[in-house]
Order: sequence, then C-alpha cells, then structure tokens
Amino acid sequence: MLAGTIPGLMQPRQLNISAILQFAAIAHPEQEIVSRSVGEPIWRGNYAQCHDRAAQGAHWLASLGVAAGDRVSSLAWNTHRHFELFFTVPGIGAVLHTANPRLPDDHIAYTINTAGSHVLLYDRNMAAIIDRLRPSIPAVKHYVMLSADDYDARIAPFSTSIGWPEIDEYAGAFLCFTSGTTGDPKGVLYSHRSVVLHAMMGGQSGAFGFSAFDVILPCSSLYHATAWGLPFSGTINGSKWVFPADRMDGESLQELIADEGVTFSCGVPTIWTMYLDHLRRTGETTGSLERIVIGGSAVPRSMAAQFREDHGVEVRQLWGMTETSPIGVLSSPTPRIAALGPEEMSELIWSRQGRLQYGIELRIIGNDGSSLPHDGQSAGALMVRGPWVVERYFNSESSACDVDGWFDTGDVATIDANGFLRLTDRSKDVIKSGGEWISSIDLENLAAACPGVKVAAVVGVFHPKWEERPILIVEKHEDAVLTERMITAWLGERTVKWWMPDRIIFESVPMTATGKIDKKAIRAKHGAILSSPAG
Repeated sequence: MLAGTIPGLMQPRQLNISAILQFAAIAHPEQEIVSRSVGEPIWRGNYAQCHDRAAQGAHWLASLGVAAGDRVSSLAWNTHRHFELFFTVPGIGAVLHTANPRLPDDHIAYTINTAGSHVLLYDRNMAAIIDRLRPSIPAVKHYVMLSADDYDARIAPFSTSIGWPEIDEYAGAFLCFTSGTTGDPKGVLYSHRSVVLHAMMGGQSGAFGFSAFDVILPCSSLYHATAWGLPFSGTINGSKWVFPADRMDGESLQELIADEGVTFSCGVPTIWTMYLDHLRRTGETTGSLERIVIGGSAVPRSMAAQFREDHGVEVRQLWGMTETSPIGVLSSPTPRIAALGPEEMSELIWSRQGRLQYGIELRIIGNDGSSLPHDGQSAGALMVRGPWVVERYFNSESSACDVDGWFDTGDVATIDANGFLRLTDRSKDVIKSGGEWISSIDLENLAAACPGVKVAAVVGVFHPKWEERPILIVEKHEDAVLTERMITAWLGERTVKWWMPDRIIFESVPMTATGKIDKKAIRAKHGAILSSPAG
C-alpha cells in the first residue's frame, strides 16, 4: 500500500469470470440463448441451462484431470457450446486457449504446443484440420468434438450443481494469440480481473451500450480476442444471444436477424460488405437491427453512410488489438460533439477510430520520446496502458512495456482535444516517398469510397528513385464496372498528386486470419513491381 494510506473495510471478493454467468442465471434465467451448430438443428436454451451445462462441463474436465493453471484448447466457431466453455474452463481455474482455425496449420500447432494443452475441443467441420494437426501436437491426449453425440454425451452424466471456487483475480483465464503476421504468433494471457473490468467497461453506453433488451449476434469470432469481450459484456447485462456458428454470409445473417429480433451485431468490414450486398440484391431490410460495431480495419465511410441513411442503423467503429483485450477506443458521440451539428459530427467520428474509454490511457510520443500534444495534428507512436493491456507475452521473461508501463501498439496516430484517436498508419505500413510521409490508411479510405470498390489496400513498395511509392490493390464488387481511369479520376479530385498510387491492380485482396488486409502477402507478391527505372 502507498505510504500513509489505510486499508479499506470492504469485502475482499475476487473478480471471477464464473460470477458473471452465476449472476445471469439468477437475474435473467429465462433469457434466451439461440445457436446454430455445425451439422445440427438450431439449439435453444437460456442462461439457467447454460449455467447447468457449464457446471457439467467443469465436473467433466476435472474428471480428465484438468486442474487450476492447466490449459484447454478450443478450435471452434461462434456457438453455444464454445460460449459455455468461456465460463467452464476459467471457472475451475484453468485457462482456455482459443485457437484460430484460420491460421496456417503450423501456426495453429505452434499455439497449441505453446499453450501446453492436453485437451482439445473442436467443431465437427474442423475434423480435417485435426487430422492434419495430430502428428504436430503430441501433448494433446483428449480430442473431443463439440457436438451432441460427443461433448454433450460426455458431460450429461455429471451434476448441474457446482460451487465455483474463488480464484485469485490475477490468475490467467484466457490465452489468446496474435495472428502472427510478423513472425510466430504471440500469446496474451488475460486474467480474471482484466476480463471482468473489460466487460464492465464494454457494456457502458459510450461503448457497446448493452441492456437486457438487446439481442446480440456476435460476428466477431469467439476465437479472436474473446470476440471483443462480448460474451462477458452481454452476459453481465442479461442480453439475449444469437450465435451464427461459422455461417456469416449475408443471407445466413439476415435470416437470424429477421427471425430472432437482433438489435446488435459486430464484426470486420468484409462481413458487412457481404451483408449489404445481400440486402441490395434482395430488397430486404435490416428489421430490428439498431447498431453495429465494426473493427479489425478502417470502416469505409460509404458503408457507415449506407447503414445509416438506407437502413437507420447506427455504426460505431472500434480500434483495439489482442494486447488490449481488445477494446481501445470506440467512435461514440458526446454532447460536445453532437453540438457541432450532424455534418461536422459525422465528419469527426468517421475520420477517426474512436474516443477514449474509461480504463485505457493513451499517449502519443515523438521520435525523441517526448509526449505530443492532443491537437489532432501531431502524429507519433501510439502508447497504451491500463488494467486490460498486456504487460508481457506468454512464456516471455521480459516486459512488453517501457519502464512506466506503456505498451507500444505499433500504430502511428494523433489524438484531438475531444479525446478522439485517429490512426495515420501502422509504423510498418507508413510510406516514405522522397522524404515525405504518405498515409496508407487515408489513401485506402479514399479508394474504398469510390463506387464499385469492394475492398481497397495500399502498400508501399520499393522505388529506385523515391525510396517507396504506394500501389493500390482493388477488389471490385461482382457487378461493378470499374477501370483504372475511373479510380484515378476519383482519387485525383480528393488527394494531392504525389499521393497518387503508381500502380492500380485489380485482384482479390488477401486477408489475414483475423479478417484484416494481409499487407505482408501483397508486398511478397508485388514488392518488386516498381523496381526497374521504368516502374
């Protein structure tokens, strides 16, 4: 304790994840949980049943010898069974490692081996991946399919009654890995305390704004940074759940939205591109849908405008990373911003990633290490710290932070006087052309707003004269008529000449395992395209 302080006289109860589900089962026992599953009919249950099944799962894991501190791996989609594991595994003091099925096989094996798991639970359509992985993950002794005839049958004999143990709130609960775009994936070990605090913040009105009247359709993957903490924020608020499994195409999402009265959803931009395409083709409406949070990469302003103007759906942008659990900022308005008027408010919100949220501290530093002013103009390295920010990576002996606890995100950004964060680039993606900086993010956003563009990606590649120059990869909508001349004319009216891309290439834009643009793959394919003097 700090010298001179006296201890508080309140109960020293630990912040435990199991208490979230316990609360929901008591306060909202009949609130629905609806879930698609792989190869099975839609499952319907409620929080009371979810708690019973989580208890059965806990007893079953204990029967396998899983104890506090052990790791259990999952390779699964957004389903009720995977959701239950989010409470079952940490509830007994073990750690749930949510493996990412979209990673290459060697990266999946690396994360499971690094976790040291002896139990692996997987969805039915992961069987082929499991068959390929088995020789590479020798420590795994128990393979269990998350299905009615395997997992459900195994837990059925066990009691639905349980006294969840009180666990040190600083104990590990979830092991989430980065996508490994710059090397081997890095493990981030969330604690019970960090998850609960993150959940309490995430449900606030300035963030996801949940209540018991909400119906949540999570399209952010449960295996990626715990689906942005939604399983806990939504459950704390007693919201209804609708899980889409692995079916996140426009038609499948629309069916759930219409049938289940969905009010809230979230996911990366590519999901909502497909969804809007489906609405455009069918003439269907968004029905009960009220708001969407989009993260993973910058939200095209045209997408936000289409949701708002054509469908009356509010779109909020989110920035974060696995290392921040992942919420960093969200683009929710404030009275001060609203007073600027609709046009200025819209411009401010959609030219920035979001505003400061309680629990996260943001700092911009210059090349000399000094703090830069929050003037919306001074760009520097974005540093973060807070109770749900990584301190060091799993199995690492050294801190990931500086001596004052600040974590370098790898982003270059500005912060304005209203606390709004604007990313100008990733430190590895900013383009230096002839000694001047070009923001790949700004150029991408301009190109993405061009009619007919589905996805736009900008990378800097070597140029023999200018050091680096931007090239633009464009993926068109299927029925779009779009030419290089049309894009050049669009950009020419909206940016300076020296920012114009040296090449425009029409092809599918590669994505990482977490739904972000894979710029490493683009550089590998096109990195030498301007290398000759003629380029």
